Amino acid sequence: MTAETATAPVPPHTFNASAYLLQAASKPDAAGRTALTGPGGDLSYAELEDLAGHVAAGLQSWGLRAEERVVLYMADGPFMAAAILGAMRFGAVPVPVSTMLTGPELAALLHDARAGILLVSARFAAPAETALAVTPGVRHVAVEGGAALQAPPGARSHSFEELVEEGRRREGGLIDPYPTSDDSSALWLYTSGTTGTPKGAMHRHANIRHVVETYGRQVLGITPEDRCYSVAKLFFAYGIGNSLFFPLAAGATTILDPDPPTPASVADRLAEYRPTLFFAVPTFYAAILNADVPEEAFASVRLAVSAGEPLPAELCRRFAAKYGVEIIDGIGSTECLHIFLSNRPGQVRPGTTGTAVPGYELRVVDADGADVEPGTPGSLLVKGESIATGYWSRTAATRRVFQGEWLRTGDTYVVDGDGYYTCLGRTGDMLKSGGIWVSPAEVEARLLEHRAVSMAAVVGLPDADGLDKPIACVVLKEGASAEPGELIDFCRAGLASFKRPREVLIVERLPTTPTGKLRRFAVRELAATLLDTP
Repeated sequence: MTAETATAPVPPHTFNASAYLLQAASKPDAAGRTALTGPGGDLSYAELEDLAGHVAAGLQSWGLRAEERVVLYMADGPFMAAAILGAMRFGAVPVPVSTMLTGPELAALLHDARAGILLVSARFAAPAETALAVTPGVRHVAVEGGAALQAPPGARSHSFEELVEEGRRREGGLIDPYPTSDDSSALWLYTSGTTGTPKGAMHRHANIRHVVETYGRQVLGITPEDRCYSVAKLFFAYGIGNSLFFPLAAGATTILDPDPPTPASVADRLAEYRPTLFFAVPTFYAAILNADVPEEAFASVRLAVSAGEPLPAELCRRFAAKYGVEIIDGIGSTECLHIFLSNRPGQVRPGTTGTAVPGYELRVVDADGADVEPGTPGSLLVKGESIATGYWSRTAATRRVFQGEWLRTGDTYVVDGDGYYTCLGRTGDMLKSGGIWVSPAEVEARLLEHRAVSMAAVVGLPDADGLDKPIACVVLKEGASAEPGELIDFCRAGLASFKRPREVLIVERLPTTPTGKLRRFAVRELAATLLDTP
């Protein structure tokens, strides 16, 4: 090719997820609509875009560069939302992390993400200080909420307001969205650690658009008139979709709650903010029923959503019967960014996880990777455009879980002839009793049918002969009573005898992750301790 015939390279297609989510701010009829509400105050779409832009400019002035990570250890609220959107607008990578992390745990994630900037809410200043003392790579810390934070040598401490003000002083107005592409890194989310050490799942800008256009639009059917309230927080993949991606992309309103959820606090938020879409995890739906939250609390809700772990059929029926609100159960993952398999409004089959969300393909395979026939249990695989590009600095785990276009979910499922999928538990949680596979989810569902049982978790522990047997840890409803033998007999009456728990342990609470998922390995440790079993 001669110099005369050579042409300039064609600029790549640009797509910035922050600009995509804030499209309403540029529309005269939508810019004044309320984007965020809650205890932290209200922001219109125009105000949210303005705040996010100032955060982006402030981060730039602190030396943050495109594709570098900024860790958010913050409570849900306007500043948290603006920080996520502002970092993505600038081309940097926000990393929201669990606010229930201890100082050493936060330090480990700061080090793993190679983060130079930490944004933190005042209520979490103490563990943040502990983390910073052993994380020399952090250069700047911004604290939202007014509390002072002692930064170690080499790091500067600011208020979040100072970050915003520094961005406001930038000449030339708001910085334009960075020309990221579909494949540019947009967001990292750390796995919740139900099966071990958290890993950073890396998501592209295009992944955010995909979950909006599949689950958000085609399952939820979200409109600008909807008001979204999620018990799951923004640091959780489930929560960031519920509270940020879906409502903002639709021009709807999101209700951000900075406080840890309790049935009483959630009932108050429902009454005050009147959401139309409600999102929670099965353990929280059980807690609502157990606390006898008034029926009128859900009067404004048109649809409830459950994810995080399988929703037992009895729990689904009890909630719908009491509150007159349908729960659509689904399954998503940090690696898939949000829900890829779900029941549909008006087509719920309690006890199942529904059918594939449009835009995703599913397979159930045997140990050799071959597809199994309907009705045969196997490992669930998923394919879709929202799957993460891999785990940060975890080559072996990435190769094991991300297999070409397919993601190995780690769940055991069975699909029926109608395309409805039923979860039998995590693949590693399945256990054999008497040489026959037993699904913990099936035994748990039976226990939840008992009038006295609020929550249940079943794990396998070795008996005197070293053979795994089902052991149940059970939380009773407030004021209710039941003996272990009674619950074992109840299971025997409704299940094949080999599936019954050999022991039932009555406990005050079950160990869960900050996102509400059951920590089965911790349940196993608890049961082993109570039974004095190795």
